[in-house]
Amino acid sequence: MTIHSAVIQKLLSTNAHLGKRVANHHFKIYTYGVRNRMAIIDSDKTLICLRNASDFIANLVRNNGKFLFVNTNTLFDEIIEQMTKKIGVKNDLSWKLSGFLTNSSSPKKFRSRNKKMILGAVTQPDCVVIMDTERKSSVVLEASRLNIPIVGLVDSSMPWDVYKRITYPVPANDSVKFVYLFCNMITKTFLYEQKRISGKSGMSADEIKLEALDEVREDCRISCASDEIFVRSYESLLPASDDPLEIKKIFDKLVVVKSDTGIDTKLGIDKPKSSMEVCNGLTSLDLLVNYIESLNSKYGCNIPLLLMNKGDTNDALLKVSENHSDKNIHTVVQVPTHRETDLDFEPTSSEERNSDSELQVLVSLKNSGKLNDFISQGKEYVLLMKSDNLAEVVDLKILNYMIQNKIEYCMEVMPTPSSDINDDDFDSQFKLQEIARTQVDNIQEITRTRDEESDESPKSQDKIKLSDTSNVWLDLNAMLGIVERSARDIRKLPMLKHFNGAVGISVPKSRYLPIESTSDLLLFQSSVFNCSEGILSRNKTRENPSLPSIELGPEFANVDDFSRRFKSIPNIVELNSLTVAGDVWFGSNITLKGLVNITAMPDMKLEIPDGTVLENKIIRRQSDL
Repeated sequence: MTIHSAVIQKLLSTNAHLGKRVANHHFKIYTYGVRNRMAIIDSDKTLICLRNASDFIANLVRNNGKFLFVNTNTLFDEIIEQMTKKIGVKNDLSWKLSGFLTNSSSPKKFRSRNKKMILGAVTQPDCVVIMDTERKSSVVLEASRLNIPIVGLVDSSMPWDVYKRITYPVPANDSVKFVYLFCNMITKTFLYEQKRISGKSGMSADEIKLEALDEVREDCRISCASDEIFVRSYESLLPASDDPLEIKKIFDKLVVVKSDTGIDTKLGIDKPKSSMEVCNGLTSLDLLVNYIESLNSKYGCNIPLLLMNKGDTNDALLKVSENHSDKNIHTVVQVPTHRETDLDFEPTSSEERNSDSELQVLVSLKNSGKLNDFISQGKEYVLLMKSDNLAEVVDLKILNYMIQNKIEYCMEVMPTPSSDINDDDFDSQFKLQEIARTQVDNIQEITRTRDEESDESPKSQDKIKLSDTSNVWLDLNAMLGIVERSARDIRKLPMLKHFNGAVGISVPKSRYLPIESTSDLLLFQSSVFNCSEGILSRNKTRENPSLPSIELGPEFANVDDFSRRFKSIPNIVELNSLTVAGDVWFGSNITLKGLVNITAMPDMKLEIPDGTVLENKIIRRQSDL
């Protein structure tokens, strides 16, 4: 999904595209059409206006401009207060007095029964930001009379005499959710400009503008078995320094911990997946060791690898690690949680198993003494891998983000297949507005009063379903404080709740390459990937950036059956999709291209001869070859 598509989605989720009624003539430049007697606001034009307003606000912040935020809707009070507090701007309420700007040249005196108040002259702001423009038209008139620029939310029912005075109009439905998004954009713009001024950020103005808008994606939520955390996009993370010395300094704070998942019976093997051959005689554990060693050699850093083995797989994994005796590898046997130990373990329910696996790692680290050892060596963060992931898991951007923001717990997540949205769905303005029209059609009742429409709160359907990639980043010192408690106390809350500032990062699919089936094994052993110097990398000759979709039938589910049915792994560099089912046997030097479906008829053996080239083919019987 592109950044533009994600931002448009966020706008649609706030109902920003829903106008109040049929638009006035001057507002029609912002509308896409009318549905059910209600104007549909063009989300692309809303985004353009948001960018223009962001540019203007950023420019004023760089020049130490003064801002006045005006709001008369009590539903927005808390949002405005939090925003002004975060950006360091006084929430001035003097605008509630009529003539507060135009009559500010002399002090004002007010008498009441018990006291007398004298209000001195008001300092003229450089910009007025209005959240509910039509309600406070007197502020618009005063600011316009003094030529003070106005940034304001406008909707389809706004009269021309008010609209024409707004310098930077933002066409949108002023719901609570959109006002929160708008204030979030202002907050991010302020913070990044203030960082630039103080010299803490080397970003350009264009990068800051883009970052401020794109970080609306940060407000996605992930529904976990036990709790929810806020998730931000991987693309929104600031790039780390490209100075090798700085990179070395960052990597020297890291420890990689590989937690063994045990024997996987689904693949029909009696050993851990980490010791299973993946390519060129190398196991996934060999590839991980070689990858970390390549980082250590390239940057002169020292990233240790700690293997957290289970009791029944420890011997098999030790044999693999013996091939790397000269590497910085440590081994610890995990403490089982199904029996009582000195930390008072108790059995857990199915909802707690994921959190319990992290607890198991933490306790094993403490009991082995490795936790204190790593801290004494200056290590600060742990990358915990809870599955066999063949991607380049050590990520400089994520680690730098944790260090800069003092994050204690960060989990990598990905959209589930049901919530994946193809970029092609957002290729045209027509398709974007079709989504808006669909949302309008689903509305059963449209209230016309502004108070009722503003009384909206985020609902559960706005949550994006994401899945855990089993990569978790942890603060070592925070871990030390947690494991000092008893296991019973720790289990009272989900593991992430024990850390301050737990976040999730929605990562691209390229960061999660697990081995979950023989279909994955075929992909990694194929020509789509190169295995050079013990490091797995994508084949640059493949033009399609996406990995081919491969689905092998139950006849291939067992690793031994998989090996017997493939005389050699086919060339699939130009393959888009492969489906194989039935009694199918592959010869050597076979090439598959495009969309290939091979399904043998019942009780029929189908053999693909040596050297066969199949391109966009459906094979049912031997005569189809």
